[in-house]
Amino acid sequence: MSEDRSTKKLRLFFSLNGFPDQMTYQFFTLTIFGFYFAVVGIPTPYMWIGYTIWGLWNAFNDPLMGYLSDRKKFGKFGKRKFFIMVAFIPLCLMMIFLFTSPLEPIGIEWRFFYFLGIMMLFELIYTAFDVNVKALFPEMWPTEEERSKTNIMLRILTIVAILAAFLIPTIIPPINPDFEQAQLYPQNAQLTYIINGAIVGAIVLFIGAFFILNGIKEDKETKDQLENRPKFFQSLKITLKNKNFLLLVLANMMTWYVLTIMTSIFQFYVQYVLGITDLNPAFGIFKTFFYYGFSIILAFLVAVICMPIHKKLGTKYGMRNGFILTMVIMGSTFLLFLLLSNNVISHILGIVIAGAIGFGLSGILFYFDILMGDVIDQDQLESGMKRSASFYGTNAFVHRFSIILFISSVVFTFQYTPWSSSFGITDPGLVSLPLKLLFSVGPAIACFIALIFMYFYDLHGEELKKVRDQLSITP
Repeated sequence: MSEDRSTKKLRLFFSLNGFPDQMTYQFFTLTIFGFYFAVVGIPTPYMWIGYTIWGLWNAFNDPLMGYLSDRKKFGKFGKRKFFIMVAFIPLCLMMIFLFTSPLEPIGIEWRFFYFLGIMMLFELIYTAFDVNVKALFPEMWPTEEERSKTNIMLRILTIVAILAAFLIPTIIPPINPDFEQAQLYPQNAQLTYIINGAIVGAIVLFIGAFFILNGIKEDKETKDQLENRPKFFQSLKITLKNKNFLLLVLANMMTWYVLTIMTSIFQFYVQYVLGITDLNPAFGIFKTFFYYGFSIILAFLVAVICMPIHKKLGTKYGMRNGFILTMVIMGSTFLLFLLLSNNVISHILGIVIAGAIGFGLSGILFYFDILMGDVIDQDQLESGMKRSASFYGTNAFVHRFSIILFISSVVFTFQYTPWSSSFGITDPGLVSLPLKLLFSVGPAIACFIALIFMYFYDLHGEELKKVRDQLSITP
């Protein structure tokens, strides 16, 4: 087998990591808020407390996991592969256990503790997998040309994985019936969540095995190199003192806020702003979750189509500038959701606007890892060692704060509505405007803030060329 063909095969199997990595996390973000808010009945203040504690847990969990991965080597399994293998099966099982919470009449305290505990356990397992998968990217593909080629394939397959996460509950009724039906029949709703979680777990298990067996190649590192790496708090300090890294991950945090709003709140927007329910379907056939799933799937299909466009934009104008352009277009597109209401024209436009968001989704998925690779390269030049997992671990810690931003904005928006204390069947007119503001203005502001962060990111142009020249990397 020629080296070129071998590289292509490795690139393909490596790119399959999008299924265990992003299919699980997107299914988590798609379902977790709606399930515990509307089906399990966790009160709004408890939701805020749970998400906040989870975020604080990440402050310890994520950087530590990255640090351990950079410092520990486990024989023939290397640094990254060992953690990936250990976390893989539990990650698949978590797709079921996320939804085995006790329901009423079990007391709210026990339901809350299950909600909090299962989120923290999921985060521990997912971070052990995700940080090490992400760390492999700049290590296995050291040049921008290789990263761009791999990133195109990786992001397309990742989008396919995300599409599957949304498609499965859309085509297997009655997962996520409208939330009023879910509250009336919580046991039935819980069963459908569990069934769909099991299907996602099985797909991840099958495809992820090919990635683990054939898609990982680690460089050998001496014992001295491992021992000379900085200690945990020193490593954390080094990453957080890196200005460009901090600007990049803060921008990434805002984009994750946008993605969380889109996957978690659009379901409520569809039902309570557009007025689409199981009893009042759009166009006579699109029930609540089918309309939601169809719109999100369309957005990700557009994202696949736009991926080569972002590659050309990034190559011609720079990855940082491509990221900034993405934020401008995506923020402007979200503002259009302010104009929609409960009528046929809005039902059509809702799908069209969701599709247009695909351009922004494509950019979010494409640019970040390439920009992160540049930051890691610059750090390697200064430190003499590659600390990929330390940077990705700290990034995981920072971007999880998007969840705290998300739940805080939800609590603030619902403060003067019937949902201020808990979810309940209510007049859509009482929550329509707050949902509009949350789903349109919130993401637009987040995109603008991300744009500001990237404006001050200076590892581009001549500065980036200088780094590549010193590392003997050809752009």
